[in-house]
This record gives sequence, C-alpha cells and structure tokens, in this order.
Amino acid sequence: MVNRKMKQSATIAFTAVMALSLAACGNSNNNANDGAKNNAAPNTTDSGNAAATTAPSDKKVTITFQNIYPDPATPAYKMINELSEQYQKDHPNVTIELDTLNTDQQKVKLKTQAASKEVPDITIVNPAAQMKPFVDAGLFAPLNDMLEQNGLKDTYQEGLLDYYSFDNNVYALPDGNNIEVVYYNKDLFAQAGIAAPPTTFEELLQDVKILKDKGITPLAIGEKDSWTGSFLFMNILLRTNGGPGFLQDVLDGKKTFEDPAFVEAVEAFQQLVQAGAFPDGATSIDANAGGNIFKTGKAAMWSIGSWETGAIDASPVAGKVGAFQFPTVNGKGDPNEFMLAPGSAFAVSANSEHLQETKDFLNYFASEYPKKQFELKNAVGIGQKVDGDLKAAGYSDLAVNIAGLFNQVKGGDLAFDNTMNPATAQVHLSSIQNLFVQKMDSAAVAKEHQAAFEANK
Repeated sequence: MVNRKMKQSATIAFTAVMALSLAACGNSNNNANDGAKNNAAPNTTDSGNAAATTAPSDKKVTITFQNIYPDPATPAYKMINELSEQYQKDHPNVTIELDTLNTDQQKVKLKTQAASKEVPDITIVNPAAQMKPFVDAGLFAPLNDMLEQNGLKDTYQEGLLDYYSFDNNVYALPDGNNIEVVYYNKDLFAQAGIAAPPTTFEELLQDVKILKDKGITPLAIGEKDSWTGSFLFMNILLRTNGGPGFLQDVLDGKKTFEDPAFVEAVEAFQQLVQAGAFPDGATSIDANAGGNIFKTGKAAMWSIGSWETGAIDASPVAGKVGAFQFPTVNGKGDPNEFMLAPGSAFAVSANSEHLQETKDFLNYFASEYPKKQFELKNAVGIGQKVDGDLKAAGYSDLAVNIAGLFNQVKGGDLAFDNTMNPATAQVHLSSIQNLFVQKMDSAAVAKEHQAAFEANK
C-alpha cells in the first residue's frame, strides 16, 4: 500500500491544492464563497461541540500527549495548550499531560519507548515508511471507529489519510499537508541590493556570496536535527532528476543512487555548503534554534515547510517576509514541483490503559483543530478543510502568498525518510549531515547510499 501511495503523490497534492484555491483561501472546501460572505468565519465539518459519543465517566484519567510544539511563541504551541486546557475544563476527571519535545528529540524518545512497548497515549509519527515499523509491531491502535464519530473523517482533504493507512486501517491523524518553500526576508534582500528572489541555482549561489559579503547569514538551518538538511537536499534532487520519482525508481529497481542525477544533486548541495550558505556550526544548532535565526532577522532565507507561515507571522520579522519556489538546478526541473509534506500525525498507543478516553480526547482535539488554527492565523497548510477568506480574516500577505504557491503545485516528492526504510534513511541523514562538516567526493556519497539501500532491502 505504501508504494501505491508514493506514486499518488502528485494526485494527492493536487487534491489538497484544490481545497486551498478558492477566494485566496488556505484550506478551503467547496463552500468557500459562503465562508467569505460570513466574514471569513471558519466552518469545519461537524466540528462544533465535538465531544465524543461515549458516555461521560467520573474515573480519573491521565492522558500523556507527546508532541513537537516546543516554542511558546508559535501558534502551534498556543493551539495544543488551549485545546488541552479547554478539554480538561469540560472533563474535570481528565488530565492531559503534555510531553513537549523538538522533532528529533521526540523521534529518538519514541524509538526507545517503542522498544519497551511503552508508547505514550498519544504520540507523533510521520507518514508512510516512517510509521510502518510501529504499525507492524502492533504499537498503534486503528482509529477507524473514532474517525466515524461527528463526521471527523470528512474534514480531511481527500486522499490525505491514505499516507497514514495500512490494510484499510487509519493509524494516525495528520496535522498538516504542506509544501517546502524558501522564505526570504525582503529587508535583508534590499539591504544586500538583491532585487528579486533567485529563480536558478546559479542565482542562488550568487545571492549567497552577496549576502555573505554583507555579513548576513544567507540560509538559516538547524542541522543538529538532521532531517532539515535532507529536506533541503531533496529539493535539489527533485530538480536534477528532472521531476519527481527518483526514490520510487530506486525502490522499483529502475535506478540506483549512483545515477548521475543523484551525484549531481550531492555536488550542487556541496556547492551551497562550500559557499558558506549556512550558519557557522550548523550541526550543533537544533531545528528550533535554526528557525529562530531567520525569525529574529539574522538570516536572509529559510528553506522549510509551509507549516512555518503562522510562526513567522508571530515573530519579529512579521510583515517583512515573502516566499518563493526552490529554483531550477543546472537548467533542470520545474519550480512548480515541490517537496510535499503530508504532516506529522497523532497516533494512539494500542496499549494505552485508557484507550477509549484517549480516542475521545483525540476526536475532540482533531475536530476543533482546524477552527483553532484558523483563529490563531495558522490555518495555511493544515490537512483539514476550512471555509474562510484569508484576507478577510486578517491573514498576512505572506499567508496569501503561500496559498498562491499551493495553487501552482503540479506534484512532487515525499521526504527521503518518508519513502525509504528507516535503516537506509538513517545512513542518508547522517551522510547529508556530514557534508556540513567536510567536503566529500560526490560519487562516494552516492555509493554509500547505494550500499546502505542494498544492505537494508
């Protein structure tokens, strides 16, 4: 099922885009015009009063909710805390205990917990290949029954839940459906005399040099969390391959990692590193701190998922930021093909001591999620349908900019670690991370990837 879903990437992305396209809306369904008439008041499918259908209980219950929203300045942090607090007020017998970590910390902790079969009541997983081992080990509870309550299933964009499904069971509920973009600080570009965002990789390298000469960090990153470098690298591979599907071709035996497109992508990525595009000591900076380099106005660009739009609008650089597609590389690729990022997702432990109560809470949380995100100006890129006109609701020019990029998506690829098995993915993440520290022979890097793939088929 996973391989089928990988091949559907472009279709699902387009479906998600169509849900975003009307009346400059981020995450709209077919009733977008009605939302505009209502002064952009969000309307989620049957989400009002989304208490679960089970009978109330006086039994004291503590639900541990592991999550990846550690930054108090972001809308996502406010969202999870406000929804958890409201549920506890409405259900005095329930305590929601938030275990808040950054992304890589959470991944490591979950692996340790999974090894001892002590997964939290609710945890965070990534789609497709990353979550499959947990499902195969029987660690997650199917959520089909809970999705049928209150019309919750119908709030998700068509096809999105497929990325979180195995053998006709849905095992996690996604928080978003995003694309990777390059955010840029308009003031810093002007300060450096750069008139417009780059449209080719050659222009990007020129801009890096100009910014470095002005004492401005060109590209923010926190590569201590190794997924960040990989996510950027995969944009380059998407271009050098001339379009999506390189990793799927490797899985299908049609290509190897020693293909010229992969070697060329490694070489181009190393050009960025060697040009000084990234902060000094990037591998000692975590993803949250790396993002803050951009959000505090100390870096000119940040290549990351569109989920960061709300956080940028809540940061010191609000009003100064635009976004653009990753450029062509050596004349190759279509800028309207993006790295696609079906979001991290909420899974329930199959071994939860309070399985029904946990499902009841997650039903409430997921039902209220789109409305709360819209209210917090953070609805661009979520995976559920929301009616409402962004501009009328007071969303920023950046949010409308991002919604416009969604409208241009022609397809793309999933992240490396959402496509390849975990062992191969780990070799890849470490290999790309190492390029921040030392220059390597690009063909040797490709050979290392191929050896890992063959060893872990």
